[in-house]
Amino acid sequence: MRRTTSTLAGLAALLTLGTCVTTGTLPASASDSPIRGRSAEAPASAALLSAMQRDLHLSKTEATARLAAEQRATAAEPKARRAAQTSFGGSWFDATDGRLTVGVTSDASPATRRAIQATGATVRTVAHTARQLDAAKARIDELSAPAGVGSWHVDPRAGTVIVNVARSTWADNDVQRFLAKARKAGPVTVEQTAGAPRTLAAGTVGGDPYYTGNVRCSIGFSVYGGFVTAGHCGQPGAGVSGWDRSYIGNFQGSSFPDNDYAWVNVGSGWWTVPVVLGWGTVSDQLVRGSAEAPVGASICRSGSTSHWHCGTVLAKNETVNYSQGAVHQMTKTNVCAEPGDSGGSFISGDQAQGVTSGGWGNCSSGGETWFQPVNEILNRYGLTLHTA
Repeated sequence: MRRTTSTLAGLAALLTLGTCVTTGTLPASASDSPIRGRSAEAPASAALLSAMQRDLHLSKTEATARLAAEQRATAAEPKARRAAQTSFGGSWFDATDGRLTVGVTSDASPATRRAIQATGATVRTVAHTARQLDAAKARIDELSAPAGVGSWHVDPRAGTVIVNVARSTWADNDVQRFLAKARKAGPVTVEQTAGAPRTLAAGTVGGDPYYTGNVRCSIGFSVYGGFVTAGHCGQPGAGVSGWDRSYIGNFQGSSFPDNDYAWVNVGSGWWTVPVVLGWGTVSDQLVRGSAEAPVGASICRSGSTSHWHCGTVLAKNETVNYSQGAVHQMTKTNVCAEPGDSGGSFISGDQAQGVTSGGWGNCSSGGETWFQPVNEILNRYGLTLHTA
Protein backbone atom coordinates (compact mmCIF):
# COMPACT_ATOMS: atom_id res chain seq x y z
CA MET A 1 0.00 0.00 0.00
CA ARG A 2 1.28 3.46 -0.86
CA ARG A 3 2.58 5.74 1.83
CA THR A 4 0.75 9.06 2.00
CA THR A 5 2.73 10.83 4.68
CA SER A 6 4.71 13.16 2.41
CA THR A 7 4.22 15.36 -0.62
CA LEU A 8 6.42 13.06 -2.71
CA ALA A 9 4.43 10.02 -1.73
CA GLY A 10 1.22 11.87 -2.55
CA LEU A 11 2.56 12.60 -6.00
CA ALA A 12 3.54 8.96 -6.30
CA ALA A 13 -0.06 7.94 -5.71
CA LEU A 14 -1.16 10.28 -8.45
CA LEU A 15 1.49 9.00 -10.87
CA THR A 16 0.19 5.48 -10.89
CA LEU A 17 -3.25 6.83 -11.67
CA GLY A 18 -2.05 9.26 -14.30
CA THR A 19 0.35 6.88 -16.01
CA CYS A 20 -2.19 4.22 -16.65
CA VAL A 21 -1.81 1.83 -13.73
CA THR A 22 -2.77 1.71 -10.07
CA THR A 23 -2.75 -0.82 -7.28
CA GLY A 24 -5.79 -2.48 -5.83
CA THR A 25 -5.10 -0.87 -2.46
CA LEU A 26 -5.56 2.67 -3.81
CA PRO A 27 -8.86 4.12 -2.54
CA ALA A 28 -11.47 4.48 -5.27
CA SER A 29 -11.94 8.14 -4.41
CA ALA A 30 -8.37 8.88 -5.44
CA SER A 31 -9.16 8.00 -9.03
CA ASP A 32 -12.06 10.46 -9.08
CA SER A 33 -10.78 13.51 -7.26
CA PRO A 34 -8.10 14.76 -9.71
CA ILE A 35 -10.61 15.13 -12.56
CA ARG A 36 -13.77 16.24 -10.80
CA GLY A 37 -15.31 19.46 -11.94
CA ARG A 38 -14.18 19.22 -15.56
CA SER A 39 -17.13 19.48 -17.89
CA ALA A 40 -17.31 17.46 -21.07
CA GLU A 41 -17.56 20.73 -23.01
CA ALA A 42 -14.38 22.25 -21.58
CA PRO A 43 -11.45 22.29 -24.05
CA ALA A 44 -9.04 21.36 -21.27
CA SER A 45 -8.72 21.41 -17.51
CA ALA A 46 -8.11 24.76 -15.85
CA ALA A 47 -4.67 23.62 -14.74
CA LEU A 48 -3.69 22.50 -18.23
CA LEU A 49 -4.61 25.98 -19.42
CA SER A 50 -2.39 27.35 -16.67
CA ALA A 51 0.51 25.26 -17.95
CA MET A 52 -0.05 26.62 -21.45
CA GLN A 53 -0.06 30.14 -20.04
CA ARG A 54 3.24 29.46 -18.30
CA ASP A 55 5.07 27.75 -21.16
CA LEU A 56 3.53 29.50 -24.18
CA HIS A 57 3.23 32.93 -22.51
CA LEU A 58 -0.52 33.17 -23.11
CA SER A 59 -3.38 34.61 -21.10
CA LYS A 60 -6.13 32.24 -20.01
CA THR A 61 -8.41 33.66 -22.70
CA GLU A 62 -5.71 33.24 -25.34
CA ALA A 63 -4.99 29.65 -24.27
CA THR A 64 -8.69 28.73 -24.40
CA ALA A 65 -9.11 30.35 -27.80
CA ARG A 66 -5.99 28.63 -29.13
CA LEU A 67 -7.19 25.18 -28.09
CA ALA A 68 -10.54 25.78 -29.78
CA ALA A 69 -8.80 26.99 -32.95
CA GLU A 70 -6.47 23.98 -32.95
CA GLN A 71 -9.43 21.63 -32.65
CA ARG A 72 -11.02 23.26 -35.71
CA ALA A 73 -7.73 23.01 -37.61
CA THR A 74 -7.32 19.35 -36.68
CA ALA A 75 -10.81 18.58 -37.98
CA ALA A 76 -10.26 20.58 -41.18
CA GLU A 77 -6.88 19.12 -42.16
CA PRO A 78 -7.99 15.83 -43.76
CA LYS A 79 -10.74 17.61 -45.72
CA ALA A 80 -8.33 20.28 -46.94
CA ARG A 81 -5.76 17.65 -47.92
CA ARG A 82 -8.34 15.84 -50.04
CA ALA A 83 -9.45 19.11 -51.64
CA ALA A 84 -5.87 20.01 -52.59
CA GLN A 85 -5.38 16.70 -54.41
CA THR A 86 -2.05 16.46 -56.27
CA SER A 87 -1.19 20.12 -55.61
CA PHE A 88 -0.99 19.53 -51.83
CA GLY A 89 2.22 20.99 -50.42
CA GLY A 90 1.69 20.34 -46.71
CA SER A 91 -0.26 21.98 -43.90
CA TRP A 92 0.38 23.68 -40.58
CA PHE A 93 -1.42 25.57 -37.85
CA ASP A 94 -0.77 29.31 -37.86
CA ALA A 95 -0.94 30.48 -34.26
CA THR A 96 -1.04 34.14 -35.35
CA ASP A 97 -4.36 33.96 -37.16
CA GLY A 98 -5.59 30.78 -35.46
CA ARG A 99 -6.23 28.87 -38.68
CA LEU A 100 -4.92 25.92 -40.63
CA THR A 101 -2.71 26.93 -43.55
CA VAL A 102 -2.52 24.63 -46.58
CA GLY A 103 0.27 24.93 -49.12
CA VAL A 104 -0.53 24.29 -52.78
CA THR A 105 1.66 24.48 -55.85
CA SER A 106 1.14 27.18 -58.49
CA ASP A 107 -0.75 24.83 -60.80
CA ALA A 108 -3.65 24.50 -58.32
CA SER A 109 -6.86 25.62 -60.00
CA PRO A 110 -9.12 28.38 -58.62
CA ALA A 111 -11.71 25.68 -57.90
CA THR A 112 -9.17 23.74 -55.84
CA ARG A 113 -8.26 26.84 -53.85
CA ARG A 114 -11.92 27.59 -53.18
CA ALA A 115 -12.53 24.01 -52.04
CA ILE A 116 -9.65 24.29 -49.55
CA GLN A 117 -10.89 27.65 -48.26
CA ALA A 118 -14.34 26.15 -47.78
CA THR A 119 -12.86 23.92 -45.05
CA GLY A 120 -11.83 27.03 -43.11
CA ALA A 121 -8.17 26.85 -44.10
CA THR A 122 -5.96 29.56 -45.55
CA VAL A 123 -4.22 28.81 -48.86
CA ARG A 124 -0.55 29.61 -49.57
CA THR A 125 1.38 28.94 -52.75
CA VAL A 126 4.50 26.78 -52.27
CA ALA A 127 7.26 25.63 -54.59
CA HIS A 128 7.07 21.87 -54.01
CA THR A 129 4.36 19.31 -53.38
CA ALA A 130 4.37 17.26 -50.20
CA ARG A 131 5.06 14.19 -52.36
CA GLN A 132 8.21 15.81 -53.77
CA LEU A 133 9.49 16.83 -50.34
CA ASP A 134 8.72 13.42 -48.86
CA ALA A 135 10.64 11.80 -51.73
CA ALA A 136 13.66 14.00 -51.02
CA LYS A 137 13.55 13.06 -47.34
CA ALA A 138 13.24 9.36 -48.24
CA ARG A 139 16.45 9.64 -50.29
CA ILE A 140 18.23 11.14 -47.28
CA ASP A 141 16.85 8.31 -45.11
CA GLU A 142 18.84 5.91 -47.26
CA LEU A 143 22.12 7.63 -46.31
CA SER A 144 24.22 6.62 -43.32
CA ALA A 145 24.37 9.64 -41.02
CA PRO A 146 27.30 10.39 -38.68
CA ALA A 147 26.67 11.13 -35.02
CA GLY A 148 26.86 14.90 -35.47
CA VAL A 149 23.76 14.92 -37.68
CA GLY A 150 20.84 15.08 -35.29
CA SER A 151 17.73 14.78 -37.46
CA TRP A 152 15.98 15.76 -40.68
CA HIS A 153 12.38 16.50 -41.58
CA VAL A 154 10.15 18.09 -44.21
CA ASP A 155 9.19 21.70 -43.44
CA PRO A 156 6.20 22.53 -45.67
CA ARG A 157 6.24 26.18 -44.61
CA ALA A 158 9.78 26.61 -45.92
CA GLY A 159 9.33 24.17 -48.81
CA THR A 160 12.47 22.24 -47.94
CA VAL A 161 13.93 19.32 -46.03
CA ILE A 162 15.66 20.71 -42.95
CA VAL A 163 18.74 18.85 -41.73
CA ASN A 164 19.80 19.61 -38.15
CA VAL A 165 23.47 19.43 -37.20
CA ALA A 166 24.95 19.89 -33.74
CA ARG A 167 26.95 23.13 -33.74
CA SER A 168 29.94 21.46 -32.09
CA THR A 169 30.30 18.98 -34.97
CA TRP A 170 29.73 21.37 -37.87
CA ALA A 171 33.33 21.18 -39.16
CA ASP A 172 33.55 17.39 -38.90
CA ASN A 173 34.53 15.87 -42.23
CA ASP A 174 31.96 13.06 -41.99
CA VAL A 175 29.22 15.59 -41.31
CA GLN A 176 30.19 17.71 -44.29
CA ARG A 177 30.31 14.67 -46.58
CA PHE A 178 26.83 13.65 -45.43
CA LEU A 179 25.49 17.16 -46.07
CA ALA A 180 26.98 17.19 -49.55
CA LYS A 181 25.10 13.96 -50.36
CA ALA A 182 21.90 15.19 -48.68
CA ARG A 183 21.83 18.36 -50.79
CA LYS A 184 21.71 16.21 -53.93
CA ALA A 185 18.48 14.58 -52.71
CA GLY A 186 16.36 17.68 -53.34
CA PRO A 187 15.60 21.00 -51.66
CA VAL A 188 17.62 20.92 -48.41
CA THR A 189 18.32 23.54 -45.75
CA VAL A 190 20.90 22.89 -43.03
CA GLU A 191 20.37 24.30 -39.53
CA GLN A 192 22.67 24.19 -36.52
CA THR A 193 21.37 23.13 -33.10
CA ALA A 194 22.80 23.53 -29.62
CA GLY A 195 22.91 19.79 -28.94
CA ALA A 196 22.43 16.31 -30.35
CA PRO A 197 19.41 14.11 -29.55
CA ARG A 198 19.67 11.35 -26.97
CA THR A 199 17.16 8.90 -25.58
CA LEU A 200 15.67 9.77 -22.21
CA ALA A 201 15.82 6.56 -20.21
CA ALA A 202 17.66 6.67 -16.87
CA GLY A 203 19.06 4.53 -14.08
CA THR A 204 17.00 3.84 -10.98
CA VAL A 205 16.19 7.03 -9.09
CA GLY A 206 13.35 8.20 -6.83
CA GLY A 207 9.88 9.16 -8.01
CA ASP A 208 7.01 7.14 -9.33
CA PRO A 209 8.14 5.51 -12.60
CA TYR A 210 8.03 2.08 -14.07
CA TYR A 211 11.18 0.00 -14.14
CA THR A 212 12.65 -2.68 -16.35
CA GLY A 213 15.87 -3.95 -14.85
CA ASN A 214 17.75 -0.88 -13.63
CA VAL A 215 16.20 1.40 -16.27
CA ARG A 216 13.49 3.91 -15.37
CA CYS A 217 11.03 5.20 -17.95
CA SER A 218 7.56 6.77 -17.99
CA ILE A 219 4.25 5.25 -18.99
CA GLY A 220 2.58 6.76 -22.04
CA PHE A 221 -1.11 6.00 -22.60
CA SER A 222 -3.54 3.38 -21.42
CA VAL A 223 -4.69 0.85 -23.99
CA TYR A 224 -7.07 -1.99 -23.32
CA GLY A 225 -4.88 -4.66 -21.76
CA GLY A 226 -1.85 -2.50 -21.05
CA PHE A 227 -0.02 0.70 -21.89
CA VAL A 228 2.21 2.07 -24.66
CA THR A 229 5.66 3.51 -24.10
CA ALA A 230 9.07 3.93 -25.76
CA GLY A 231 10.77 0.98 -27.43
CA HIS A 232 14.25 1.78 -26.13
CA CYS A 233 13.02 1.19 -22.59
CA GLY A 234 12.83 -2.60 -22.92
CA GLN A 235 12.97 -5.66 -25.16
CA PRO A 236 10.07 -8.05 -25.81
CA GLY A 237 9.60 -10.35 -22.82
CA ALA A 238 11.35 -8.04 -20.33
CA GLY A 239 9.56 -7.76 -17.00
CA VAL A 240 8.14 -4.43 -15.83
CA SER A 241 7.62 -3.29 -12.24
CA GLY A 242 5.85 -0.28 -10.82
CA TRP A 243 6.79 2.52 -8.45
CA ASP A 244 6.99 0.07 -5.54
CA ARG A 245 8.81 -2.61 -7.57
CA SER A 246 5.72 -4.80 -7.65
CA TYR A 247 5.25 -6.74 -10.88
CA ILE A 248 3.04 -5.15 -13.57
CA GLY A 249 3.59 -7.21 -16.73
CA ASN A 250 5.98 -7.70 -19.64
CA PHE A 251 6.94 -5.96 -22.85
CA GLN A 252 4.69 -7.61 -25.41
CA GLY A 253 6.23 -5.80 -28.37
CA SER A 254 9.11 -3.38 -28.78
CA SER A 255 10.97 -1.73 -31.66
CA PHE A 256 14.13 0.41 -31.49
CA PRO A 257 15.86 1.82 -33.47
CA ASP A 258 14.00 2.43 -36.78
CA ASN A 259 10.97 2.95 -34.54
CA ASP A 260 10.75 3.84 -30.86
CA TYR A 261 7.59 2.26 -29.54
CA ALA A 262 6.50 -0.60 -27.31
CA TRP A 263 3.57 -1.88 -25.33
CA VAL A 264 3.36 -3.61 -21.96
CA ASN A 265 0.56 -5.83 -20.72
CA VAL A 266 -0.96 -4.99 -17.33
CA GLY A 267 -2.03 -7.52 -14.70
CA SER A 268 -1.25 -8.71 -11.19
CA GLY A 269 -3.70 -6.34 -9.54
CA TRP A 270 -2.88 -3.37 -11.76
CA TRP A 271 -5.34 -1.85 -14.20
CA THR A 272 -5.53 0.97 -16.74
CA VAL A 273 -7.30 4.34 -16.70
CA PRO A 274 -7.61 7.00 -19.46
CA VAL A 275 -5.72 9.70 -17.59
CA VAL A 276 -2.47 11.63 -18.04
CA LEU A 277 -0.85 12.77 -14.82
CA GLY A 278 -0.34 16.45 -14.05
CA TRP A 279 2.10 15.67 -11.23
CA GLY A 280 0.40 18.10 -8.87
CA THR A 281 1.55 20.96 -11.10
CA VAL A 282 -1.68 20.77 -13.10
CA SER A 283 -4.83 18.70 -12.76
CA ASP A 284 -4.78 15.23 -14.27
CA GLN A 285 -6.08 15.18 -17.83
CA LEU A 286 -8.65 12.81 -19.29
CA VAL A 287 -7.80 11.20 -22.63
CA ARG A 288 -10.74 11.36 -25.03
CA GLY A 289 -9.15 10.39 -28.35
CA SER A 290 -6.08 10.56 -30.55
CA ALA A 291 -6.82 13.11 -33.28
CA GLU A 292 -3.44 14.27 -34.60
CA ALA A 293 -2.66 17.94 -33.95
CA PRO A 294 -1.10 19.90 -36.85
CA VAL A 295 2.33 21.47 -36.97
CA GLY A 296 2.21 24.72 -34.99
CA ALA A 297 -0.34 23.45 -32.47
CA SER A 298 0.26 23.57 -28.73
CA ILE A 299 1.20 20.35 -26.99
CA CYS A 300 2.04 19.26 -23.45
CA ARG A 301 4.13 16.42 -22.03
CA SER A 302 4.01 14.43 -18.80
CA GLY A 303 7.02 12.48 -17.53
CA SER A 304 8.30 11.03 -14.28
CA THR A 305 11.43 13.22 -14.11
CA SER A 306 10.50 16.71 -15.25
CA HIS A 307 6.74 16.32 -14.79
CA TRP A 308 4.53 18.65 -16.88
CA HIS A 309 5.69 21.02 -19.62
CA CYS A 310 4.13 22.53 -22.74
CA GLY A 311 5.26 23.88 -26.09
CA THR A 312 4.41 23.58 -29.78
CA VAL A 313 4.66 21.00 -32.55
CA LEU A 314 7.64 21.96 -34.75
CA ALA A 315 7.74 19.20 -37.38
CA LYS A 316 6.37 15.81 -38.32
CA ASN A 317 7.82 12.74 -40.01
CA GLU A 318 11.32 13.66 -38.86
CA THR A 319 14.14 11.14 -38.93
CA VAL A 320 16.15 11.34 -35.69
CA ASN A 321 19.71 10.04 -35.69
CA TYR A 322 20.45 8.64 -32.21
CA SER A 323 23.78 7.00 -31.44
CA GLN A 324 21.96 3.65 -31.46
CA GLY A 325 20.59 4.27 -34.98
CA ALA A 326 18.03 6.32 -36.89
CA VAL A 327 14.37 6.43 -35.84
CA HIS A 328 11.79 7.44 -38.45
CA GLN A 329 8.42 9.20 -38.55
CA MET A 330 8.98 11.15 -35.35
CA THR A 331 7.31 14.41 -34.34
CA LYS A 332 9.52 17.24 -33.07
CA THR A 333 8.49 19.71 -30.37
CA ASN A 334 10.11 22.48 -28.36
CA VAL A 335 8.89 20.93 -25.11
CA CYS A 336 11.74 20.17 -22.72
CA ALA A 337 12.44 16.70 -21.28
CA GLU A 338 15.06 14.94 -19.19
CA PRO A 339 16.36 11.38 -18.61
CA GLY A 340 13.60 9.19 -17.18
CA ASP A 341 10.85 10.96 -19.18
CA SER A 342 11.17 8.41 -22.00
CA GLY A 343 7.88 6.78 -22.92
CA GLY A 344 5.80 9.51 -21.26
CA SER A 345 2.68 11.14 -22.64
CA PHE A 346 2.42 13.89 -25.24
CA ILE A 347 -1.11 15.29 -25.31
CA SER A 348 -2.84 18.19 -27.09
CA GLY A 349 -5.97 19.29 -25.27
CA ASP A 350 -7.55 15.94 -24.45
CA GLN A 351 -6.17 14.13 -27.52
CA ALA A 352 -3.30 11.65 -27.14
CA GLN A 353 -0.43 12.47 -29.51
CA GLY A 354 2.51 10.17 -28.77
CA VAL A 355 5.14 8.78 -26.42
CA THR A 356 8.37 10.58 -25.53
CA SER A 357 11.43 9.24 -27.34
CA GLY A 358 14.40 11.57 -26.82
CA GLY A 359 15.75 15.05 -27.24
CA TRP A 360 18.49 17.48 -26.38
CA GLY A 361 18.71 20.08 -23.63
CA ASN A 362 16.84 20.02 -20.33
CA CYS A 363 14.05 21.81 -18.48
CA SER A 364 16.39 24.43 -17.02
CA SER A 365 17.94 25.72 -20.23
CA GLY A 366 15.34 24.44 -22.75
CA GLY A 367 15.73 22.15 -25.73
CA GLU A 368 13.77 20.01 -28.17
CA THR A 369 12.06 16.64 -27.72
CA TRP A 370 10.71 14.07 -30.18
CA PHE A 371 7.80 11.68 -29.77
CA GLN A 372 6.58 8.61 -31.63
CA PRO A 373 2.98 9.22 -32.76
CA VAL A 374 0.52 7.13 -30.77
CA ASN A 375 -1.70 6.18 -33.70
CA GLU A 376 1.23 4.44 -35.37
CA ILE A 377 1.77 2.37 -32.22
CA LEU A 378 -1.90 1.45 -31.96
CA ASN A 379 -2.00 0.37 -35.60
CA ARG A 380 1.25 -1.58 -35.38
CA TYR A 381 0.10 -3.75 -32.48
CA GLY A 382 -3.65 -3.71 -33.05
CA LEU A 383 -4.30 -1.89 -29.78
CA THR A 384 -7.26 0.26 -28.73
CA LEU A 385 -6.67 3.47 -26.82
CA HIS A 386 -8.45 3.57 -23.45
CA THR A 387 -10.51 6.78 -23.58
CA ALA A 388 -12.90 8.52 -21.22
